[in-house]
Amino acid sequence: MSQKSRLLNQLNSARSFSNKLLKDFETPASWTHQLHQGGNHALWFAGHMGTTDNFMLSLVRPDLCEANDQYGTLFGLGSQPSEDPSSYPSVESVLRFMADRRKKLLQALKEMSDEQLAQATPDGAPEFMPDNASVFETAVWHEGLHSGQISLIRRSLGFDPIV
Repeated sequence: MSQKSRLLNQLNSARSFSNKLLKDFETPASWTHQLHQGGNHALWFAGHMGTTDNFMLSLVRPDLCEANDQYGTLFGLGSQPSEDPSSYPSVESVLRFMADRRKKLLQALKEMSDEQLAQATPDGAPEFMPDNASVFETAVWHEGLHSGQISLIRRSLGFDPIV
């Protein structure tokens, strides 16, 4: 299996699992339920995944990146989740953003050659993303890290385990 095929498979698997985790969240209170004050919640997770994919696009395909200052403030690195649902755009719009940004990230990967995957990331990219392939690898483990948080939130709300 090629590097690109493995990356596509992992990105799709991670997102499929995340989408399964999010299916049971139905009320505004469940979407913003926190395990502790200031903790991440399901709505923040969805926005953060979209914002992160958008950042990844800024490194590998800036032409596919979509500027969204509101989402950057609400869901970007260093943002502080709020338990108040009215602090956020609608769940539907956040989920659309999350799905759209992943669709564009997958498009970027599909269109890259092996040589492009091996190219260095632009100046200013985090040190742990030295080349374009590592950007996609980071997207996989980053989503896994946060989906673990959503799994715990699900259990605290009494939702059945996914696995």
